[in-house]
This record gives sequence, structure tokens and C-alpha cells, in this order.
Amino acid sequence: MNEIEHISGHTYHGRKGSIKNSFRYSVDYILFDPEGRPKTPFLFSVNKANITNWRDRDHGGDPGKGTGAAWLRKRFDELQFPQPARIVLLTQPRVLAHVFNPVSFWFCFDQNDSLYAVVAEVTNTYGTRHSYLCHKPDLSLIQPSDRIVAKKLMHVSPFQKIEGVYTFRFDYRLERVGVWIDYTRENGGLIATLTGPRNLLTNRTILWALVRRPFGARRVFALIVWQAAKLWFKNARFRPFRSEPVPSCPISRPREQ
Repeated sequence: MNEIEHISGHTYHGRKGSIKNSFRYSVDYILFDPEGRPKTPFLFSVNKANITNWRDRDHGGDPGKGTGAAWLRKRFDELQFPQPARIVLLTQPRVLAHVFNPVSFWFCFDQNDSLYAVVAEVTNTYGTRHSYLCHKPDLSLIQPSDRIVAKKLMHVSPFQKIEGVYTFRFDYRLERVGVWIDYTRENGGLIATLTGPRNLLTNRTILWALVRRPFGARRVFALIVWQAAKLWFKNARFRPFRSEPVPSCPISRPREQ
């Protein structure tokens, strides 16, 4: 994969439980090999300043202090987990020097170019990050119908407890990419999805995205705050971040079925 791809996608969130809330927004993601030297359009750079760009330090490790794919490979060694032959990252780019990614996905491929693992890198609005290593017990090809369950370990929404499980589903193909997350806890939870077609990132697509969805991650952050305000007015219980524990391990594996 020697090019940057643009995912002009949609994300949906639907809250489960007694207090209902749902929304569907258009979003812009990029898909590329973070260890390669991809061809980039004039308006996009890797590890350099530009109108839109991507930097290693935004991923792997604490936000702003990451080491990119090197972090993932180090964690795999610590877990004695097979190293990928190829890695592809799905994430939001920096726009005008700002970035915020509620969740990014590292797709890991084996020597046969089969998708055998996905790392869901979750970052909350408080600057805390935890990653969930998703794979099947036998490390076989992850199919769109497969469901991988992981215990929730980090405070994400101030309106949800640290309890319950995530059920992940991934659909990675040549023409599109899709991720579905079903968070389930006692008397509640939510459904979150991200889907979109794969197309080459060009100066034209960058400019069009800036016109249709200006400010990139700043817009995403503002929409998160707006949805939080709606839940507040619906009398959803607010749980301050300081009252919840922070996980000590930076990455966790699936829960056995």
C-alpha cells in the first residue's frame, strides 16, 4: 500500500437503555501504511507540517507522545503475539495542526496478507488512551461475520460506567471499510459504527472535505460536546472522570468466549 486513501464515511452512535439518544454524522478518515513512505498529495504530509497531515506521535502510547507503529510492534513482542507482515492504519488526520481521534484502528495482516488482528486505539476527551487487541483464538482470518468481545477497561463517555463489554466486528475489503462496536452493560450501552468507501486521497478530496466538513477533528470534538449537552438535558447521570480508575495496561486482549 503505497498511497494514502480517503474514507469519506459516516459514523452512527445509538444509546441503549432508558434514556435514548442517537446521531449520524459524516466524517473523514485516512487509510495507509504507517511504516511505509506513501505518495502524498501536495496538501497532505507525513510527519511534517501541512494543511492536513499525520504524525507518529499522535498514535501508540500517550496522545502527543506516541511512537506510531513501533509502539504496536513493541507491545506485540511483550505479549508474545505474532508480528504482522503489514500494518494499515485507519484514523482521522490532523487538520490545521489539530487532531483528536476517539478511536483509530490498526489492521494487522500476516504473511498471506490475511487480516488476523485489529487494534482498536481508544482515546477519550480527557487525554487518556487504551487499546484493545482483537483477534480470533486461532489467529485465523477475521471475517465480516466474526464478533470479537473485549472487556471495557477505560472511562470514555462521562455518561457510561467502566463495566460491560465491547463486541467488535470488522469488514475490510478493497472497495470499502466498516467497523461496528456494540457496547453492552447492565441496563444500557450503545451501538457505534464507522463505514465508508475507499478512494485515493487527492488535493481535490482534501479541499472538498474542508468545505463540507470544516475544521476536521475540531468539528468532531464540538459534536461530541453537543451530544453530551443533549444527554445532560435528558437527565442522564454524569460520572466525573476523577471518580473512575485508569487502566494500568496500555493494551488488552479479547475475552474468551
